[in-house]
Amino acid sequence: MRTRLNIKLYQNIKKIIVILVILAIVVVVLNFTGFSKNIKNFFFLISSPIQKSFWQAGKNVSGFVAGILEARILKKEIDNLHFENQELLGQIVALKELKKENETLREALGLGLEKEFELMVAQIISKDISQDSILVDKGGKDGVLSGWPVITGQKVLLGKIGQVYDRFSEVILISNKESSFGAKIPEREVDGIVKGKGSFNLYFDLIPREKEISEAELVITSVLGGVYPQGLLVGEIKTIRKSDIEPFQTAEIAPLFNVKNLDYLFIITNF
Repeated sequence: MRTRLNIKLYQNIKKIIVILVILAIVVVVLNFTGFSKNIKNFFFLISSPIQKSFWQAGKNVSGFVAGILEARILKKEIDNLHFENQELLGQIVALKELKKENETLREALGLGLEKEFELMVAQIISKDISQDSILVDKGGKDGVLSGWPVITGQKVLLGKIGQVYDRFSEVILISNKESSFGAKIPEREVDGIVKGKGSFNLYFDLIPREKEISEAELVITSVLGGVYPQGLLVGEIKTIRKSDIEPFQTAEIAPLFNVKNLDYLFIITNF
């Protein structure tokens, strides 16, 4: 029973399709042949609802396709704008970095550092506060050698080059526990040894007990030991420890650099 109904439904649909095709052919023939006005009017009147349906369906399909095309074009334009925006952001970042580097260079030139030393500009790429060391973007392929002094644009001593890799190098800060070098208080001609205590702390050791020193006095590098050039800024005396029974006195030093605020530095390649 169900099979018969399906066959009958199929036949009815087939008939409807045939009728629609015939009507379409008739409409085309009437539009492009010389039938009389009255005959054309009669057939147009009968077929107008069908033509309207076909026309509306065509408009809907056309609008749908146009919408898809417009959406694709719009997406492509958005993607292009996004890519261009990323390029512009990259250029802005590069210009900001260049500006920082130029400011650092101008500051160094203003102090005349290029007259005292041969310098190489390097950018900090990593900071290991726990080890009192930093990484810079210059390495063996740039000619960097272990032991070279590292300073800021204000002639403040940071430390020296440690391990050297192809494209970057480690800078061991003067506050590192393995660091020690000759220094002095220039106003009093007091010599001693500056040693690192870790965590950006320094102390001035082996100062003769009979020498008078005061808080806030400046400490600079000396020729003693030959580790660093003479006259680089180290820090200021913070607290003094002196004993009547000890032959030497010591002093805590506050470093003159702040690693958190540093972006660029100078490697002294010859002095």
